[in-house]
Amino acid sequence: MHRVTGIVLGFVLAAAMTAPARGEAQTPSASPPAPDCSAPEHRQFDFWLGSWDVTEKGKPAGTNTIAADLKGCVLLEQWTAASGGRGTSLNYYDRRTRSWHQAWIDDRGGSLRLTGGFQDGRMVMQTEPVPDAKGDPAVHRITWSAEADGSVRQLWETSKDEGKAWSTVFDGRYVKKR
Repeated sequence: MHRVTGIVLGFVLAAAMTAPARGEAQTPSASPPAPDCSAPEHRQFDFWLGSWDVTEKGKPAGTNTIAADLKGCVLLEQWTAASGGRGTSLNYYDRRTRSWHQAWIDDRGGSLRLTGGFQDGRMVMQTEPVPDAKGDPAVHRITWSAEADGSVRQLWETSKDEGKAWSTVFDGRYVKKR
């Protein structure tokens, strides 16, 4: 018998000895569970869920509703400004990049694409440099913080010097509607 034939025959015999006999039920091998959005990282932004009255400097700024969808894989935002303007965003955690993303757009065509994550108890996301109204590059950073009284603070800042100095665009307080 040739050495290769003997090796092949050995594998065939080993397989036959471990295979179930005819008529014997085979146990399906356990397959890994399908990925879902139940990992704790997917819940990091849940403090923003709800229907909110939003103020800035104590004055009404608008209302906002944030709802989970797609089995908790996304948070959908529906914003209405006190002036009547509207906006929406889609927020999600990407397990591959281990980061949060927001795609935001308003009814005037303004848009932002932010990326970031949960840091020190706050959600912090920012854009890559994007041209402002004058065409100059600006970075936008938005930080959401769950406050002790149940409200949420949203601080939107912009920088025109690659993050060395920041100026406030919006500093809002979200209070849950009753």
